[in-house]
Amino acid sequence: MKNTENLKNDFNLCPMCGSKKIVNQGNRKWICDDCGFELYCNVAAAVGIVIYDKDYNVLFEIRAKEPKKGKACLPGGFVDFDESAEAAIKRELCEELGIRIETFEYLCSYPNIYEYKNLEYRTCDIFFAARIADEYDGMNEYIKHLRPEKGEVSDLAVFRVKTKEDIEKIPLAFESANKTLLKFVECNKRRQF
Repeated sequence: MKNTENLKNDFNLCPMCGSKKIVNQGNRKWICDDCGFELYCNVAAAVGIVIYDKDYNVLFEIRAKEPKKGKACLPGGFVDFDESAEAAIKRELCEELGIRIETFEYLCSYPNIYEYKNLEYRTCDIFFAARIADEYDGMNEYIKHLRPEKGEVSDLAVFRVKTKEDIEKIPLAFESANKTLLKFVECNKRRQF
């Protein structure tokens, strides 16, 4: 995992009164000594999905922007206000890939660090899994029907994910995806997917 020493969620001015007497309490809470304002930086919810075929080939997006531009990630994104994790993954798939997937299963969740513009966002990444329909002759045929969103996705990639060694070959953007794929492999050994 990348060293995050240079990432500091630190603010120099109170957003309410403009005072410079704002105290950082561990990159999660700030208190203004002048007006008493308290600012919290809580965990954000994000979703992702393992879309796979009968041979355990998994669909990945290649990130078109920072953070981790050019790295592979599972389709997904941040949960919006007043949105469930299930609604978020449906929306993200529609926006990023132009597809609708109605049937998927909860797989797991892991904490993650999302580094953006020198700020560190802590997330709870919630992952689902969905197998493509048997009418497609594998993942390579399936991806021909996708419409990647240009600003978010520079390309699509397919990697076989049946063993830990398979996962180690994938240039993953986020540690939570690595842990999720290990869980996916473990579940497949127990024939849960």
